[in-house]
Amino acid sequence: MTRMSLPAPTLHAARLRLRPFDDADANDLFVLHSSPHVLRYWDAPPWNELARAERFITACRQMADEGTGARLAVDRVCDGAFIGWCSLTRWNPDYRSASLGYCFDDAVWGRGYATEAARVLLEWAFDTLDLNRVQAETDTRNAASARVLEKLGFVREGTLREDCVVNGEVSDSWVFGLIKREWRPPSEPVSAR
Repeated sequence: MTRMSLPAPTLHAARLRLRPFDDADANDLFVLHSSPHVLRYWDAPPWNELARAERFITACRQMADEGTGARLAVDRVCDGAFIGWCSLTRWNPDYRSASLGYCFDDAVWGRGYATEAARVLLEWAFDTLDLNRVQAETDTRNAASARVLEKLGFVREGTLREDCVVNGEVSDSWVFGLIKREWRPPSEPVSAR
């Protein structure tokens, strides 16, 4: 498989800025990932130590250096607040594919931020990385996340039965796929630098 570094971009949307993580994000990231409510449908239990956030940020840099993906912090433009993150992981340049993921603070749920952030990242994925396919998975009980993916044009392709066991709770996941030829980019231009 062809590998090259994948410098994490800074991307801009109407209300959001997506940027590489830095060490100063550790506290905000820990608050996000230590919330049982935010991680209700996550595939891992909430964090209980700040060192997890530091390792996450290190892993983001390593992912970029190894060329396997890009995980970006998401800030609200109006006040600069960190509200979550959005990522493309498992980037495979030979297959021109990657996986989309995101996690947002529950205080901003239902405001379209996840859709806006993912849309900007997908535009970068299809235009700059020339991806053909992006895949995403969500817990079958997480209707809000499924709606985000459907708004972005993803098609539900199947169910992974009992694929996660977190804190003793077994759950199924839906697999969604988005193909480049079916992608409808946002009407507003996206800038990357």
